Amino acid sequence: MPELPEVEVTRRQVERVLVGATILKVWTSEPSYFFVTEPALLKKRLRGRLVRALTRHGKYMLATFDDDSRLLLHLGMTGQLSTTDFPGDPHVHLRLELSGNKGLFFRDVRKFGKVEWLRPGHSSPRLDKLGPDALVVVPEEFYARLSARKISIKQALLDQSILSGVGNIYADEALFAARILPERASHTLDQPEAKRLLREVKRVLDKSIQHGGSTINDYLQPDGELGGYQNWHRVYGRTAEPCPRCRTAISRVVLGGRSSHFCSSCQK
Repeated sequence: MPELPEVEVTRRQVERVLVGATILKVWTSEPSYFFVTEPALLKKRLRGRLVRALTRHGKYMLATFDDDSRLLLHLGMTGQLSTTDFPGDPHVHLRLELSGNKGLFFRDVRKFGKVEWLRPGHSSPRLDKLGPDALVVVPEEFYARLSARKISIKQALLDQSILSGVGNIYADEALFAARILPERASHTLDQPEAKRLLREVKRVLDKSIQHGGSTINDYLQPDGELGGYQNWHRVYGRTAEPCPRCRTAISRVVLGGRSSHFCSSCQK
């Protein structure tokens, strides 16, 4: 599933095409759970709108239009926004024809992505339940949110109501960098540990953005290029390989239904 870096890389590339453009035509596939807003209404509301901004919160993108309505976009597990069409591909569910002879195309094999139109001044339950974005949250708020929960720190990082944007890959990488075991209860971290962890979360996310995100299975950048940060992963997906710090074999456990990769020697 695309995490914050992959979504931010997508946002930055799509922004160049979308912002400042007018939507001339809207094509959708048949109604499905992909469309939170039914296709007929989506076509009616989007056609003729000028896109003023494209922002991100966690794993969600928001296009803001000239009438102050917004379009919520979520890539789900296999979603891809592209600036190049996929002719004849049955997995393309939304096509936007833009002024300037440009276009934007939303392809999603499993249809877990989401498209929702929001009236001016209105929000979405999907946004309202999110915690602060991982790149902008301050240490004091992060510590307070961890202290209030008695779950593993790995589960806390994955809980989007606590911190928005971090998924399995970057939780493992940040915990390794901060030398904190994923199984530790979140409320046992003291303030210096929480501050160190947040610093590593932001560093790992920023570095992944610089490398175009991580391509593990399906993720591609909007220009069709693979991400490159998977080549920098230190523990994620490296079960039984030597720890890059101490050479102890990387361990794997399942926490909250998700695999966690860590060094039992370096992380405490």
